[in-house]
Amino acid sequence: MTAKAYVVGVGMTKFEKPETRDWQYWDMAKEAGTAALADAGVPYARVEQAAVGYCFQASTAGQRAVYELGLSGIPVYNLNNNCATGSTALMTARQFVEGGVADCVLALGFEKMSRGSLGGGSGAGDFKTSPVARHYGIMAAAHGFEMSPPTAQIFGNAAREHMERYGTTEAQLAAVGAKNHRHSANNPNAQFQDVYTVEEILAAKTVHRPLTKLQCSPTSDGAAAALVVSERFVTEHGLQDRAVEIAGQAMTTDTEESFASGSCIDAVGRPMSRAAARLAYERSGLGIEDVDVVELHDCFSVNELLTYEALGMCEEGASGKLVESGATTYGGRWVVNPSGGLISKGHPLGATGLAQAAELVWQLRGEAGARQVAGARVGLAHNIGLGGAAVVTLLRKA
Repeated sequence: MTAKAYVVGVGMTKFEKPETRDWQYWDMAKEAGTAALADAGVPYARVEQAAVGYCFQASTAGQRAVYELGLSGIPVYNLNNNCATGSTALMTARQFVEGGVADCVLALGFEKMSRGSLGGGSGAGDFKTSPVARHYGIMAAAHGFEMSPPTAQIFGNAAREHMERYGTTEAQLAAVGAKNHRHSANNPNAQFQDVYTVEEILAAKTVHRPLTKLQCSPTSDGAAAALVVSERFVTEHGLQDRAVEIAGQAMTTDTEESFASGSCIDAVGRPMSRAAARLAYERSGLGIEDVDVVELHDCFSVNELLTYEALGMCEEGASGKLVESGATTYGGRWVVNPSGGLISKGHPLGATGLAQAAELVWQLRGEAGARQVAGARVGLAHNIGLGGAAVVTLLRKA
């Protein structure tokens, strides 16, 4: 496609522990959607389509949420792509704009979750008909299946494989958590704003060895939104100062590589992420060397390390040393997860990918306040869901 798509407005709620606030998913969706429209200075009446993502609400919850913004009769598309749902909504909106279907599309994501670990307390039998049964089968064959939360198990086992294969240390894994908790101290929208040392993170309760609680993303309530428009819309409405270009974007799903090795590292998505990054770089004409700020899917600390490698930030196996060197925080080569990431900002599944986009838009506009990355011109978002989908998005401020 030769047409371009731009994000001109973003908004999000504060991410919070489930049941903290007495609100429904449509309340949080209204808050985020209203904020995105206000950020752009565009009335809801100009929105032509809505792409709405969530995982745990009922069918047509997207309509119920959008009705809080207005009853204009526009098409509403309900999307569910596991933890990559928010970025799937953004990609859908971009495709509508680039394809000439609409000039102004709202991408909205939300989640109202339950307390406790995602999938915690479930036995192996519950996964026999699950979309991720094949992934957990890889894990069970190599490592067995225990009673700890299954997502923590598969990522924890990926961490152990990385340690055994490359010499990655528990302290390097904990350094990811320490960095992201430190970053979140400057983010008023983050679920947690506490700072921890590597030693404190290592001493926290073990969820599944070697991952401790402070290296795992929590369940969260929250919503995020982005208004995606055409170049014509930007010009006609004088939005050049608000516009951030979606310079390149790609989604990939599992291939034979995800399962052939029998490794949890591959089953949790490193091959998908690597392929999505390659395509996004090709489509944008940009590379990791052009990127200043990254929001990536650190559902567990190990996944941040795996994603460094998939994005080409370091050689395979060198990610532990990369985070330890300070290259991925302020003063380093990139600032990764200035928002605090999933580990500290929170992880309401349907909203996560759009919250990443919101953070990058603020960064590229120079509006991120105390967590601003100096001189940021190019941002990269990485969002992944088991089952599987990986979305990589490159954003650029003109």
